[in-house]
Amino acid sequence: MYAYLQILLGSFLLSIVHASIPSHWLPLVAISKAEKWNDKETATVTAITGASHTISTIIIGIIVGLVGYKLSESYHFITKYVAPIILIALGLFYFFLEYRHSLIHTEHHHHHIDVVNIIQNQRSKRSIIATLSLAMFFSPCLEIEIYYFTASRLGWWGIGIVSTVYFFVTVLGMILIVHFAAKGIKKLRWHFLEHHDKLISGIVLILVGLLAFFVEL
Repeated sequence: MYAYLQILLGSFLLSIVHASIPSHWLPLVAISKAEKWNDKETATVTAITGASHTISTIIIGIIVGLVGYKLSESYHFITKYVAPIILIALGLFYFFLEYRHSLIHTEHHHHHIDVVNIIQNQRSKRSIIATLSLAMFFSPCLEIEIYYFTASRLGWWGIGIVSTVYFFVTVLGMILIVHFAAKGIKKLRWHFLEHHDKLISGIVLILVGLLAFFVEL
């Protein structure tokens, strides 16, 4: 029971952080304002693009999970020790990126999706959705892929828990964040998230890695 709760908690934490990464939702807010979409249109587009992004990540994650499951049958130490160490190391690397960014970059952070180019080159809402969906589909997230390796010790149950939690929490989280951000709620301090997403991701990765390392599955 503790093993399933650990995987559930870890998946939830990583998914929450993933959904809150500004580069995932700020372009959607900018485009919705530029195109004057209503709340329903914005939520629909966010759901479509969010689902596209999570599906590609889940596909890769399942492959990683199957590899981890096969390895765990013969090399238990790989999924017990190596996977959590990779999570912690990735978290520390994010700390380094945060520190490096604070030293050499003082200008405003740019989104990895070129909002201006999309708006100028795509004339219809359908083409904008297709462009956004493709951009999100081909940018799967590394953090959750590594966690699939840890969850694979529980076989299909572990892989299924990560996939289900990741999909619904990420998509619903993106919809909620885009909704509130589009309403102009500045009290939520989006600016802090936009400039310190690597710091937050690093903290969560280290916590999840420590949890996976010390809790016996």
